[in-house]
Amino acid sequence: MSGAAAAPAGWAVAFGHSVTIGILAATAGVLALAAAAIGGLTLAGRGTPALRRELWLRLGSWVVLLPLMLGPVLAGREWTIAAVCLLGLLCLREYDRATGLFREHLLVGVVVAGILAVNFAALDHWYGFFVALWPLSVGVIAVASIPLDRPQGYIQRTALAIFAYMLFGAGLAHVGFLANDPGYRPLLLLLLTAVGLNDVAAFTCGKLIGGPKLLPATSPNKTISGALGALVCTTALVAFVGSYIFAGTPMDSLALLVLLGLIVSVAGQAGDLMLSSIKRDIGIKDMGVVLPGHGGILDRFNSLLLVGPAVFHLLHYVIGVGMGQPVRLITAGGVMLP
Repeated sequence: MSGAAAAPAGWAVAFGHSVTIGILAATAGVLALAAAAIGGLTLAGRGTPALRRELWLRLGSWVVLLPLMLGPVLAGREWTIAAVCLLGLLCLREYDRATGLFREHLLVGVVVAGILAVNFAALDHWYGFFVALWPLSVGVIAVASIPLDRPQGYIQRTALAIFAYMLFGAGLAHVGFLANDPGYRPLLLLLLTAVGLNDVAAFTCGKLIGGPKLLPATSPNKTISGALGALVCTTALVAFVGSYIFAGTPMDSLALLVLLGLIVSVAGQAGDLMLSSIKRDIGIKDMGVVLPGHGGILDRFNSLLLVGPAVFHLLHYVIGVGMGQPVRLITAGGVMLP
């Protein structure tokens, strides 16, 4: 088949699920409404100039971010896994600079190798190697710096490196491994939009309702009402959209769909609070400045660090991920699962 003939078929597969089309349309609609609302505030002179500038910067960042987030998912399995791998390396870079781990060149090199290896296992669709890399990589990190004969600071530098690998390598790579399932596109699009809604709902409910702070020393702006509002909104969205994604499968159960939604919301908020704890501990506001209005890449994608593995293992336990698809695509030339 020629390239010209293959392209439409590829796009037909990419947009083959109604949920995929619905999520993309809703995303475009939200951006358009946000632009109209901010434009109205600007024309009416409402709010301070600093606030209006902040809103335009945030909107501009989303206009750039969303194609970079959604594009690889639509493009295909390999693009998705490559994007997840790149995201892990970029998050590691911000983390290294913020925590000082960048000074430990050997350990950083081992963590980078671990991130590349676990994403290679996802690309190869080699689940056994994928899960084995967790303890193996941690073991290598634990002994890597011993030959340098520098026992001073061993616990700190090793702990920082293990934490980095577990989050940006092993944890985040679960998002990429989901792409080995033929129906991954609507699921990943749902996860990406749901973690975004989780943040927006927490902020909006917190501002509208107010009340006691959730963890004032960790994240002064978060409230209990915001956390509960996000829990309700995100759970409802995931359960509703998930009923279309998982129709006819063992996941098509109200209890399991609600559980999936609760996991996305709780793990997403926990990831955000985890990063806030890191930033408060080292005394910084943002992990970077690459995204105007958002901070760093890690500030924007921290929720996925815990959502990815939690969702993956629930789905793998209930319905299996990539079952019936060829495995070891690179190392063994593609072997069918039983």
